[in-house]
Amino acid sequence: MAPHSTFAERAAGATVSGGLFADYELGAAYDEMFGPQAGAKVMPRPHYQPLAERLRQTSPEDFRRRKAMTDLSMRQDGVGFTVYRAEEGIERVWPMDPVPRIIPAAEWRQIEAGLTQRINAINLFLWDVYHEQHILRDGVVPARLVLQGSSFRREFVGANVPRRIYIHVCGTDLIRAADGEYLVLEDNARTPSGVSYMLQNRQVLKRVFPSLFNDYDVLPNDDYPAALLDVLQYIAPESVPHPTVVLLSPGMYNSAYFEHSFLAQRMGIELVEGRDLFVDGNRVFMRTTRGRQRVDVIYRRIDDDFLDPLTFRADSALGVPGLVNAYRAGTVALANSIGTGIADDKGIYPFVPDMIRYYLKQEPLLNNVETFRPEIPAQLSHVLENLEKLVVKRVNESGGYGMLVGPASTKAQREEFRAAILANPRDFIAQPTIQLSTHPTFVDGRLEGRHLDLRPFVLCGEKVTITPGGLTRVALPKGSLVVNSSQGGGSKDTWILADRTSPSGNGT
Repeated sequence: MAPHSTFAERAAGATVSGGLFADYELGAAYDEMFGPQAGAKVMPRPHYQPLAERLRQTSPEDFRRRKAMTDLSMRQDGVGFTVYRAEEGIERVWPMDPVPRIIPAAEWRQIEAGLTQRINAINLFLWDVYHEQHILRDGVVPARLVLQGSSFRREFVGANVPRRIYIHVCGTDLIRAADGEYLVLEDNARTPSGVSYMLQNRQVLKRVFPSLFNDYDVLPNDDYPAALLDVLQYIAPESVPHPTVVLLSPGMYNSAYFEHSFLAQRMGIELVEGRDLFVDGNRVFMRTTRGRQRVDVIYRRIDDDFLDPLTFRADSALGVPGLVNAYRAGTVALANSIGTGIADDKGIYPFVPDMIRYYLKQEPLLNNVETFRPEIPAQLSHVLENLEKLVVKRVNESGGYGMLVGPASTKAQREEFRAAILANPRDFIAQPTIQLSTHPTFVDGRLEGRHLDLRPFVLCGEKVTITPGGLTRVALPKGSLVVNSSQGGGSKDTWILADRTSPSGNGT
């Protein structure tokens, strides 16, 4: 990978010409589409050459029309999301850029292997910390980090979960460093969202720009709902031959409600809220027009704290009273399990490579981003002395909130974080500011490089299944490194190429 890094230093400031690419600038970040091909000449990478040529032949007016069609399709399909803390309103149409991201088969195999290794190790870690706690007694992971973590559920120590699987659905965020290496930024192991947008992006792109698929054999991603349903049925109580599965949502005002209704419809299961369920005799039932119906599996999109007011937050109106006792009794299965939040606590994240070595006796196939832990005095000093250079994150925040991007911060913001870190170092981690890879994105009538990441979706049931692709999120403001939709980010369709890429015209 060293040649990419060397090229990035030389290519910074170089431009690409032609059509939509007029004055397309390359910076120090790894560019997904363009790289050194002949000598040090900037050209499309081999797997991007047909797409780059087709885009060069597309006029700005034609592409602007297709972008408008993309936005209209999303609006007509009701594809939106909710932004909290927004002054201008909370409902927004899902933003999608029509230029797809392409990943060759060989790169995807590496990602698949690394993600499979990672989910297996994390599930073993969760079983361990809620049972024997070997990894804590052996000092591989500091016990206080786990036992004092706000997401560690002491109520579930010693409780068994179906098939010993805690995380059934995981969205692991990957970024690409300047040398082209894929790195794990974080694991989303509680109620990860975004898969509906991954599926919708593909359908919309096929509708508004079908010719882009003519030059590629793209692996399909539309079997995700069926694969998810297989996982949910797999964890049902063994005494139930034909389990009833439901999706439990907080309701229509939740930011991911579109996804909840989308997935329930695609899987052919009921979409329910807490008020639709009740517990009787440690069994869960659903209220229907035909009377009560037994529920065997719940795909829950409600955080632990709000799941059962008798066990967690007493003021929660979103959950189901008595659900935790029914789960402990084994009469109903939950995906994901209660207590998975300790695995995606950012304070635990630095130890995932150690988990892989400890449980699997393997070296990690995907590396973490270098991470500093302020609770260690020497690292605390380093963080406080370099706040203007680092990205500082609260360990239990998500969605781009609770984060300081040092190079883009003000002195007042840095001082605020300095005081918060000193008050409670355990609540923070810090990482170098990595220039996420860039990709051509349609902005103001032409293509410009924008930073992006990738969230593949991992399903863990009878086997580990990773849907080809994932949700590519794009930071639309120029120079921004925050890709979250709640912070102004957009998305792209993600293409995984078959092993032998050839003109097929199927675009599936």
